Amino acid sequence: MSLVPTLSAATTEAPTNSALVRRMFALAWRYRLHCLWVLSLQLVLLTMGIAGLSFTGLGIDYIRHKVEGTPLAQNRLHLTLPETWTYWQVLGLLAGLILLLSLLRAVFNYVYTVSVNRLVQQRLVVDLRGEVYDKLQRLSFRFFDANNTSSIITRVTSDVQSVRMFVDQVLIQSVIMVISLTVYVIYMASLSPGLTLACLATTPLLALLSAWHTRHTQPEYAQNRTLVERMIQIFVESLSGIAVTKGFGREPEERKKFETANNAVLTQQHVIFWRVSLFSPVIGFLTRINMMVLLAYGGWLVIHGQLPLGTGLVVFAGLLEQFSGQVNNVATIVNSVQQSLIGARRVFEILDAPIEIKNAPDAIRRPKLTGRVTFENVSFTYDGAEAVVRDIDLEVKPGQCVAILGATGAGKSVLMSLIPRFFDPTAGRVLLDGLDARQLHLDDLRRNIGLVFQESFLFSNTVAANIAFGHPEATRAQIEKAARIAAAHDFISALPQGYDTILGESGNTLSGGQRQRLAIARAVLLEPAILLLDDPTAAIDSETEHEIFEALDRAIAGRTTFIVAHRLSTLRRADFIIVMEDGRIVQRGTHEQLMREPGPYLRVANLQLVDNRELVQLKLKEGAA
Repeated sequence: MSLVPTLSAATTEAPTNSALVRRMFALAWRYRLHCLWVLSLQLVLLTMGIAGLSFTGLGIDYIRHKVEGTPLAQNRLHLTLPETWTYWQVLGLLAGLILLLSLLRAVFNYVYTVSVNRLVQQRLVVDLRGEVYDKLQRLSFRFFDANNTSSIITRVTSDVQSVRMFVDQVLIQSVIMVISLTVYVIYMASLSPGLTLACLATTPLLALLSAWHTRHTQPEYAQNRTLVERMIQIFVESLSGIAVTKGFGREPEERKKFETANNAVLTQQHVIFWRVSLFSPVIGFLTRINMMVLLAYGGWLVIHGQLPLGTGLVVFAGLLEQFSGQVNNVATIVNSVQQSLIGARRVFEILDAPIEIKNAPDAIRRPKLTGRVTFENVSFTYDGAEAVVRDIDLEVKPGQCVAILGATGAGKSVLMSLIPRFFDPTAGRVLLDGLDARQLHLDDLRRNIGLVFQESFLFSNTVAANIAFGHPEATRAQIEKAARIAAAHDFISALPQGYDTILGESGNTLSGGQRQRLAIARAVLLEPAILLLDDPTAAIDSETEHEIFEALDRAIAGRTTFIVAHRLSTLRRADFIIVMEDGRIVQRGTHEQLMREPGPYLRVANLQLVDNRELVQLKLKEGAA
């Protein structure tokens, strides 16, 4: 399986960074009212901050006025202090206003933090993750065949968080930074245009450094995602194959493989951290130069009476400090942009992946089918490669059972997958009751088809919920009826909580035969017109096979059935058999007919008959001994 590039291949062309940014802006636009609310709170906080600085500067000027007798300069708040007030009354008023603003800022900061969290965590992330999951549910098997599970999991989890980072740490913070810097510059310019130009002379250099940092770190973030994805893939495969690992004593090698992948992530992250760690101090150093200019030039202006000390230099210093703080955020924003662009690209690749199997605009509703299935010159290929199924002509009447025999890779499972439209044929038609399967509504089509796989998957839920998975509104009586048909009622009743027993992951607390019988019950509960059985007895012993066949005989009755099988005991039960080689039907007929016809069926049958005779002789010898 391929890693990251595979999903990109599903789209026509990889989007540019500007296209990704526009799309994330469009995503944020859905939550524009929440964004505006957050920005409004930030504007209120900004105003309070400037007002607090102004009151502090006014207090300093007032103290200097009283101590040195200097005239009280006109302040930007246009606040006039009564001459009749005492020293303590004026300072008490200013101190009270500063305290009140501090309390209000604390309250608004709390509201701002809660609002941002509600926007990006409780709404955007949940909604976007739901969209990605919904899209995954509608993608075809071809998509999941082409992309490994770890890649998909990473995109649904961490990459969605990266999109959240764009809205929270890039979009909102950038707008806040632009507004704040604009207000600070205007206010500083109103105090002293010359001092403002001198202190902000390093700003163009900051822009150049940010562009350089962006260009050099984005490839590193892309590589980091690939390495993390590879590490997760190794981890998932290790858990899935733990029995094989322990059985062959390969634990040290598997630990080494994971350690290598984990260290590769760490090494690559060191490169990113080095760049980011270097970028932040450089930005901080440049902003400190501004303070040096302020003390030198601003002090000269104060000494020569061209700038008040409190409402001039002190307020200017406070504004410049906050300006520098916002500029320092450039490092964080640039870093967030890189991560969010990489994550967004991967999330949108899923959202943009084409839905190959979908309802036709004029889809026909047919809640109940009779079960007649016809293949008309059907062929199927994967992505233009060599045909997996080719030139299939086959008609199965309602209620008939057809067995499919063939070597691995002959196209048996793919042929059956065309009936419920897991894939669509690349040539020819699959007809159900004379209607092209592509014309039928998908819900009706698949509710008329029951599926039992070679290794049936069970969910971590109750036994009843697993049986009713395809028919969740089924009553307990209907569930028990299906279980009885599948010969599963007795062992279910013996479980600790019966039908309410919670099964372990994948039903690993049950035997293979028990899992298959639950799968048969799940298929039967739908009362389908068509039953697809993909070698359901391949992974079980002959004694369990006998129990399964008792269940299958009851399940098959009256239903059109396709069963992939290799054992003669299964093949004999079919009304007729088709033999496939290289995607084609090379033989067809009943067991008796094919046993009289030279070909692959006779060869397989003879091999099994020889094996069975040898097994009988061995058991007789063991009995005699």
